[in-house]
Amino acid sequence: MTENITQRLARAHASIRERVGASCEIAVQLGSGLGHLADLVTDPVIVPYGEIDGFPVSTAPGHAGQLVIGDLFGVRSVVMQGRLHLYEGWQPRDIALAVYLLNRLGADTLVVTNAAGGLNQDYAAGDVMLVDDHLNFTGESPLIGPNDDAIGLRFPDQSRLYDPALRELALSAAARAGVELRRGIYCGIKGPELETSAERHFFRMAGGDAVGMSTVMEVIAANHIGMRVLGLSAVANGATGGPDQQVDTVETVAAGAAISGRKIEAMLRELFPTFRSHKS
Repeated sequence: MTENITQRLARAHASIRERVGASCEIAVQLGSGLGHLADLVTDPVIVPYGEIDGFPVSTAPGHAGQLVIGDLFGVRSVVMQGRLHLYEGWQPRDIALAVYLLNRLGADTLVVTNAAGGLNQDYAAGDVMLVDDHLNFTGESPLIGPNDDAIGLRFPDQSRLYDPALRELALSAAARAGVELRRGIYCGIKGPELETSAERHFFRMAGGDAVGMSTVMEVIAANHIGMRVLGLSAVANGATGGPDQQVDTVETVAAGAAISGRKIEAMLRELFPTFRSHKS
């Protein structure tokens, strides 16, 4: 008999719960070029994905593929240093499993970061975008198939995927940190190929401000299980599809994301201490 998601979750959790220790409050998923934020966790417990029973292992360049558990900016956190992508061949429910495990470790808030291309011509490499909402262009969902009502509703509402209160806290934290925070819509695609110029024009006309190959599966899963979500995009490159469009490489994307990453770090230092007093 095929193992269902609840059984997979129980097995994954059982394999590491003794190592994790105290319950976590916040979960953080780090996108491309943002892995250095895991180095800021104090007194870390490091659990490679390969040591979690039945857990997928990240194969994307620059993704370490490990959980880092400890104090981040004074808050007990579990950090995914390296995420899972559809383009690696993982199924949507493999990606959802990771989010469900973060919740099982105690986290009721998910901060999801990503590296993205700027569809909005006002954006520049090195900017940070607060995700107000997303467009799912992957054609996939982690909720397809049998539903476990113990995890979440069969037909969950998605009108407030990105928690409004957390977004307000993020804006205030960015202001205190001196970080200009863009606001916009994230377009999620499957990848791994980058978008054509025509696709970039289409995504922009559809209302997108940034485009990337992650995030939407995780956020759908987090909403399904009742976690609050804050999304931050590191604008790593311009992706307007215009006549001056530059050829993108992994190296240029990583360089742009690193600039954004320093801004995200400064903002999260201000933000994390405010989470505890603003739980809904």
